[in-house]
Amino acid sequence: MTKLILASASPYRKSLLERLGLPFECVASEVDEDQYKSEIKDAVQLTKTLAKAKAHSVLRSHPESFVIGGDQVSLFNEEVLGKPHTFEKACDQLQKLQGHNHQLVTATCLLGSQGFEKTWVETIELTMRPLTHDEIKRYVEKDQPLDCAGSYKIEKLGISLFENIKGYDQTAIVGMPLMSLAARLREVGFQVP
Repeated sequence: MTKLILASASPYRKSLLERLGLPFECVASEVDEDQYKSEIKDAVQLTKTLAKAKAHSVLRSHPESFVIGGDQVSLFNEEVLGKPHTFEKACDQLQKLQGHNHQLVTATCLLGSQGFEKTWVETIELTMRPLTHDEIKRYVEKDQPLDCAGSYKIEKLGISLFENIKGYDQTAIVGMPLMSLAARLREVGFQVP
């Protein structure tokens, strides 16, 4: 059986892929994301480019495998919001988003031997409810979403921040659209389920 590799060290993507019940391993890519982020300002182009670059980075050292790469950003008023990394930046991002709509753009790339390549993007529209400064601080203290685009963990307490969510596959919010990924894995011979 062909090996499946997740080109990521993300615990969120790992947890999602485990839901499909397939054996896989995680291999972190050697991609300098900051270089791409300084050059590409369009959110869809950025996430697609990074997802492909991550998958290609890992495929080079595992050429007989299928490799999944992914990337995600939040988009608010044409501004790309990445991972905040600090408490203060997380609070600032949530202050911007509170009371407004924004998009979560998630790109996935599946690469395999013999040149197989599929890359796709899922965009989810989210409406965050109005939040007070104290609610924002309490939320960030409890969920610690410092490594999450947009500064929230929808799969945890972050769900309480929202009024509405619209999109095809809500697992994309966490970092990888499982419905479309499962379909693509079936296309190349993986048995899901």
